[in-house]
Amino acid sequence: MAASQIQNPLQNPLYQLSIRKTRPCLHKPHYLTINAAGHHLSGRKLRVAVIGGGPAGSSAAEALASGGIETFLFERSTSTAKPCGGAIPLCMIDEFSIPLHLIDRHVTKMKIISPSNLAVDFGSKSLRSHEYIPMLRREVLDSFLRTRAQSAGAQLIPSLVTHLEIPSSYFSPYIIHHSINNSRKTLAVDAIIGADGANSKVAKFIKAGNYTCAIAFQERIRLPDEKMEYYQNLAEMYVGDDVSPDFYAWVFPKCDHVAVGTGTVCAKQDIKLYQRGIKERVKSKINGGKVIKVEAHPIPEHPRPVRVRGRVALVGDAAGYVTKCSGEGIYFAAKSGRMCGEAIVRASDGGELMIGEDDLKREYLMEWDKKYVSTFRFLDLLQRVFYGSNVAREALVEVCGNEYVQRMTFDSYLYKKLAKGDRWEDLKMVFGTIGSLMRCKIVGREMEAFKL
Repeated sequence: MAASQIQNPLQNPLYQLSIRKTRPCLHKPHYLTINAAGHHLSGRKLRVAVIGGGPAGSSAAEALASGGIETFLFERSTSTAKPCGGAIPLCMIDEFSIPLHLIDRHVTKMKIISPSNLAVDFGSKSLRSHEYIPMLRREVLDSFLRTRAQSAGAQLIPSLVTHLEIPSSYFSPYIIHHSINNSRKTLAVDAIIGADGANSKVAKFIKAGNYTCAIAFQERIRLPDEKMEYYQNLAEMYVGDDVSPDFYAWVFPKCDHVAVGTGTVCAKQDIKLYQRGIKERVKSKINGGKVIKVEAHPIPEHPRPVRVRGRVALVGDAAGYVTKCSGEGIYFAAKSGRMCGEAIVRASDGGELMIGEDDLKREYLMEWDKKYVSTFRFLDLLQRVFYGSNVAREALVEVCGNEYVQRMTFDSYLYKKLAKGDRWEDLKMVFGTIGSLMRCKIVGREMEAFKL
């Protein structure tokens, strides 16, 4: 698709379906003729709208357009990005062809600091020579992924989606109502991918159910050069009741500043109190710094009850794909978007066939759960065991001092699969963990947490 067509969606013929704000009843959208799932579409390709232009939506749109689907990518604000720590796993660089110049920092050292300020170096010995944690800015990554989706043929629509008309029959299209510069428009499509974040409108319209959300709050702070040098390749994680009752706080390096933040599920109303707590903990390291941006955002704590309904699928934060314990979501957002897009391409035979709910569940949802449900459950278990009290957090930091634990953690995080370790070392790790918990006198109280 030519660049001029991509940049000016108003010239697209489908925008003849617009509804003028002053006379909303004069124009109605042209309905598509839709056959049953598995039947050939006559004279056109399958039309899919992706709502949300972050890593999930952009990856879905790229996969759809590359596979022959007529693709529309809605993003209400292309100049902003979700507040985010910005760490991605190493495997994502190759898997998603992320250019190296987008990476701000190569983190090769991490410190985990306990409530009593016991610090453990995490990675200085256990990372291999070629390994690191890439740190980047979401505004940079999101823009790159959207542009790549456009290059693959997706049409970017810089518009706010206001309403979805759900089909009353299987043969009717979904109608997307959206607004561009206070002008109301509509678009008829065969299927929708909801990639519009934790407060997903798509999820609301398809009655996908609610989930528990944490809130993440962070400040971007520009430091003097000598203090920024300390965080050149270092990220810090802090645990303790003073910084979060059920999560952790962080200092992550960016291109020319650091992100200092925290998160919580159970005490959202006190998030600013915990933010003051982390800033007090790192006071000597950030003195003289200047706050250049303040950000807050909800983070889902578990998958939604419904992730596919009809010809609509949810991906990324909209689906609830953020891991417990670490709060990681960038990779899983991009991965779920790509998997969903590729699933639609397969089920529709490259856009030639109509798809249905069963296709989305079989090709996307079942494949996602088979690949990642164990990872999500395991990290949920770790959070319940180690984040519940200060004594548990002390045990967590003690366990993290074990080099084998560090190696297994990095293998799982950097390459996004549960690492297979040495059985004898695994047994020693289990007994070491139990020993740490016993020293903290919490085993009895936390045993129920091991029931998945």
